[in-house]
Amino acid sequence: MISIRNETEADYTRVEEITRKAFYNLYVPGCIEHYLVHIMRSHKDFIPELDFVMEKEKQIIGNIMYTKAKLVDKAGKEKQIVTFGPVCILPEYQRMSYGKKLIEYSFKKVTEMGYDVIVIFGSPSNYASLGFKSCKKYHVCVENGKYPAAMLVKELKENTLQGKKWVYYDSPVMQIDEKEAQKFDERFEKMDKKYQYSQEEFYIYSQSFVE
Repeated sequence: MISIRNETEADYTRVEEITRKAFYNLYVPGCIEHYLVHIMRSHKDFIPELDFVMEKEKQIIGNIMYTKAKLVDKAGKEKQIVTFGPVCILPEYQRMSYGKKLIEYSFKKVTEMGYDVIVIFGSPSNYASLGFKSCKKYHVCVENGKYPAAMLVKELKENTLQGKKWVYYDSPVMQIDEKEAQKFDERFEKMDKKYQYSQEEFYIYSQSFVE
């Protein structure tokens, strides 16, 4: 029995715990995503209406959170958009389509709120099936004019971005203080930091650009 609902304050600690379990050693030894979840909730760019938990048999197994972001065209005109992350499913429930169901549910709610573009950073192999495409195809770059391989764009309304070049800016909440994240991590049950191959994959994607 699967259900999806908005996160409540009573869920905070549990969501931070499952985020930590889902991301620990995935991109780097240890992780900072649970700290991002913690500080994101009180930030002005956080969108509480788009903060969802997934439950299986009344136990939380996943979470997705959205923040405001923006695109700016050559004339300096801003377009308000959204980005999601962290998004996670407990390791024992991964690769069972739960993550896809959670993300697709959130798309409906994003559309209902009037947003028409989502930009994320992630592995194309995870998100292409959900309708995300390379940022280069939509002429969406970062501030230095480059097109990161891991920056992906989804139009919820077709041709929304057509005919312009855009620069993407995410929320300042994404700029994590590593020392504060480490202090926060000490509140949790000890886990061993270690290397795994997914960290190399993350490094390759994070350092790659589309020409």
